Amino acid sequence: MNISRLTSYILLAAFTLVIGCAYKAPPDPLAGWHPASHEPDPVIEKDYQDYIQKSSAAEKKNVSPVEVFEDGTGQHAISFAFGVNGRYTRHILIYDKDNKRIKVIKYKTGWYQS
Repeated sequence: MNISRLTSYILLAAFTLVIGCAYKAPPDPLAGWHPASHEPDPVIEKDYQDYIQKSSAAEKKNVSPVEVFEDGTGQHAISFAFGVNGRYTRHILIYDKDNKRIKVIKYKTGWYQS
């Protein structure tokens, strides 16, 4: 193996290590929450179903199962993902004690082969 090829491999390995170590996964927005032991309130269920229905046709075509969470203070969260063009985007809808949506969190979570 010649020295220039060896140098190229070493630089590629160093670059990969630097880039790989520099990436930090986003914090989990539902850290501290736990799966709900019951179905969501009908008001919440209607709201998240309306939210999904108002999404684009591409998003509605590939939506993950819905997960329900609670935080122990009366708040609830609905979590699901849309798969579009090989990329998943997670949507988390947060509801207060009165079942009113107070926050929407969206973030990219991963890739898939379409």
